[in-house]
Parts: sequence; structure tokens; C-alpha cells
Amino acid sequence: MQEGPTPFTRHLRIREDRGHTVLEFRGEIDIAAATEIAPALDRITDRPGVRIVIDLRSVEFFDCSGLRLLYRARSRVLERGGRLQLVCTHPLILRVFRVTGLSRLLPPQATLEAALERPEAASGSL
Repeated sequence: MQEGPTPFTRHLRIREDRGHTVLEFRGEIDIAAATEIAPALDRITDRPGVRIVIDLRSVEFFDCSGLRLLYRARSRVLERGGRLQLVCTHPLILRVFRVTGLSRLLPPQATLEAALERPEAASGSL
């Protein structure tokens, strides 16, 4: 059952949807935002077998601090037997993912619906 969005910080909303924890990053994801997001992300990625979708559609700016968050989340989820999927449509952010190789490890989906319906793990291998 889908629950309404729960504001957590200015840069993060968390909700449950079809057995996934959806983390919606919002605004500018820089070092200040990463500092706000990291504790919640660590709590969620600490659960065994967790299924997470990180939704970046509401992100306007994304720097290396955001990349560190995603790489850390991916590692933690895989270590605990979970799945992590990514939703992103912003052309400049997608370009950063391609240049850094993140798009091979976490292939971004164009819609939240596609990420929620994808049966296999999209988090690549360790």
C-alpha cells in the first residue's frame, strides 16, 4: 500500500511504495544537503534485504557529495542483500553518471513506475 510522502529534511522525502522505500532527493544535492541526507540514508541502508529506490527527478544540482551518497548507499545495500534502483531524467546529472561509471553500476530508470516494477536488482555487482 502506498503511503503519503513524509518530509524528513529539506532535501529528502521518504515513503513506502509497493515494498520499496522511496527516497526522493530534492533541490541542490551538495555537501550541505549530503550532511542532512546521510544519517537517514545510513539508517535505511542498514536493514537486511531492503529494497530502495532513490528518485532524483526533483534534483536541480548534483555534485560529488551526491555521488558519494549513492556509491555508499549502493555498497551498504549490496552488503546486506538488498536492491537499490535509481530514477533520474536530468540530462546533466545523467552525464555525470556516465562519465563516472555510476550508470553502469546503477542504471537509471526514467520513471518511478519503471523502477518499482523492475523485478531484478539494478544495483550491479560489488
